[in-house]
Amino acid sequence: MAMTSDDLQQRWWNLEAKLVERFGKKPDMDAILFLIGIQETNFISKKITKEQKQDLMHVAVCTILSAGDFYAPEGKDEDGWPHFRQLKALPDLSLPEQENFLKDYILFYFEQSGF
Repeated sequence: MAMTSDDLQQRWWNLEAKLVERFGKKPDMDAILFLIGIQETNFISKKITKEQKQDLMHVAVCTILSAGDFYAPEGKDEDGWPHFRQLKALPDLSLPEQENFLKDYILFYFEQSGF
């Protein structure tokens, strides 16, 4: 991995600080994935079910990991939700490594979207 974990942590704190500025509170990783999911689907609803929240987070994970060629977009269904095809297996990582793996892709996503 090119980045040191210290650098990753610093970039993550910077992202959290920007999100606090924008939303007034510090989001956890689930909340950040949820936000990405909403951004990718333009899904707006006053009441979001637990299942919809999981679906939005799934869209987010597939979206961010498509930058690493783990997933490829396959178009949208009749409700306008994006669908993905898995291209390769995710690395077998410990929980802290998984978290850093996702953080790296989340940071890349926000950099690409100019946030």
